[in-house]
Amino acid sequence: SGPPCCDLVLSSPRSGGLGAVPFVETLPYPGFPTDMQPLMCALLSTCKGKSVVKETVFENRMSTCAELVKMGARIEITDKNSTALITGAPSGLVGSTVRATDLRAGSALVVAGLGATGETLVCDMSHVDRGYVDLEGKLRSIGADVERVNIAEQE
Repeated sequence: SGPPCCDLVLSSPRSGGLGAVPFVETLPYPGFPTDMQPLMCALLSTCKGKSVVKETVFENRMSTCAELVKMGARIEITDKNSTALITGAPSGLVGSTVRATDLRAGSALVVAGLGATGETLVCDMSHVDRGYVDLEGKLRSIGADVERVNIAEQE
């Protein structure tokens, strides 16, 4: 029998931070999953170096990148909105107001906000709520400073 399949050990990255991935291309199974592309763009935007992420499965799947740019990411979209050229900012992202355009983009923005300096407001969380029950409660349980707010009531 092999090693357990549901354990994961994470350590802080070596000094100097994580390095870029030169090229990532989404493909049907068993290739890199398109559902992970927004999260990968968020991660690569904080890594040292240049990365290219090409979306080949769905059209218009790079909406997360425009929101990450609001947080200080250095991303250029090319090739008819299918390729992201990412120059990592190892100093990190900064909090901003961003919009979840779908479930995957929203989860990527939540993760980016958790790692950003300052406060991040993710709007249109209804997309994320469809896929994650009590996300803020789960994040709080691991030490995240997160709260649900209703912007419409505050205006």
